[in-house]
Amino acid sequence: MADKLWGGRFQKETDKKVDDFNSSIRFDKRMYRQDIRGSIAHASMLGRQGIIPKEDADKIVKGLSEILEDIEAGKIEFEIDAEDIHMNIEKILTERIGEAGKRLHTGRSRNDQVALDLRMYLMDESEEIAGMLLDMLKTLVTLAEQHTDTILPGYTHLQKAQPVTLAHHFMAYFEMFKRDLLRLYDCRGRMNVLVLGSGALAATTYPLDRQSVADELGFDAVSQNSLDGVSDRDFAIEFCSCMSILMMHLSRFCEELILWSSHEFSFVEMDDAYSTGSSIMPQKKNPDVAELIRGKTGRVYGDLMGLLTVMKGIPLAYNKDMQEDKEPVFDAIDTVKLCLPVFCSMVSTMKVNRDNMLKGAKGGFTNATDVADYLVKKGLPFREAHSVVGQMVFYAIEHNCSLDELSMDEFKSFSPAIEDDIYNSISMETCVNDRKIVGGPAKETVEKAIDAAKGFLGI
Repeated sequence: MADKLWGGRFQKETDKKVDDFNSSIRFDKRMYRQDIRGSIAHASMLGRQGIIPKEDADKIVKGLSEILEDIEAGKIEFEIDAEDIHMNIEKILTERIGEAGKRLHTGRSRNDQVALDLRMYLMDESEEIAGMLLDMLKTLVTLAEQHTDTILPGYTHLQKAQPVTLAHHFMAYFEMFKRDLLRLYDCRGRMNVLVLGSGALAATTYPLDRQSVADELGFDAVSQNSLDGVSDRDFAIEFCSCMSILMMHLSRFCEELILWSSHEFSFVEMDDAYSTGSSIMPQKKNPDVAELIRGKTGRVYGDLMGLLTVMKGIPLAYNKDMQEDKEPVFDAIDTVKLCLPVFCSMVSTMKVNRDNMLKGAKGGFTNATDVADYLVKKGLPFREAHSVVGQMVFYAIEHNCSLDELSMDEFKSFSPAIEDDIYNSISMETCVNDRKIVGGPAKETVEKAIDAAKGFLGI
């Protein structure tokens, strides 16, 4: 067992099947940059503290830097027998620089090492995903600016409710994705804690300078409990939760685009570059990109639930179960990073059918609430006005017409308070633009929201 870095007390070779089963190198190799950065900071500190000879620390730092270059250049192949990225790199280092390499692991365990690597990896990925979210937010602002006068029906229960603008609709998703961005920043803040120095579970007797390592690696704080330091995966669970909520927002948006691109709605048409056809039906133009994003949302939910399930029954401190933390986190990252750019391009290139949207808003009595509000302003109590307009709607349905097509005599048969100004009061434009309180769909209100969004984005 001399080839195993932990093999001193073992007298029998590990079964080949166990080597394969136990190994995580096939997926955790993606953390090589973070592992080497952490090891360089650790070795440098060991040398400064006199825990290992300074010349050995220098050799380690130089050797690790060269290994990083060789990995980036594709010159290194990792070994399953070395189990994981941490031991692969340490083994390569020892082969290259000899005895000095064996001193690297002084004062640390793989338990705190892997916790460090995963935190650093997620912090790096969080920054990249945040950049993608910022691109999404900018795209939504651009689209909103183009559609402050585009009126479409708003829905509740998937039934036509009241008219709004497409800009207002886009800005609703701006608010969702803005929360996703802020949630990700907040989550990253809780990742930003150095756990190296926790050891296997009970810290170490060596005089480590943990704060200097934290400073070198850019951490804002040092963990205060070694048991928690190695056994905590809250930050990974929280990250997967953030990704799940983000994907939920993408999925909701995609569901609307799928409906809107159907023949029955015909509100939008996806660009050919973001659609596919049918192998049998030549007329088909399918919103497959939107459907795939909607489907991949379930995958990210699964990543979150898998990680929660792994962690739910684990006693303190580290247990091998926790090796199962990485694949769901990595999958969530890969899925989100795959979806965000293609979604952004899809919505940027889709064709908006403004006339169909306006036609849709004019149907379904979306101005019924405005008739009730009109009557309230004429002195009727709202509940009485509500009842009167309900009778109007029933009458209009029976006579196959819209409310604004009723004659003045027909209006007055329901309420003598109605006058000629009713027609202007219940036009689609008035229905939208009179709703000018903060948060409303009026053009001037939405333009203020767009300006505020630009301020948030710094554009």
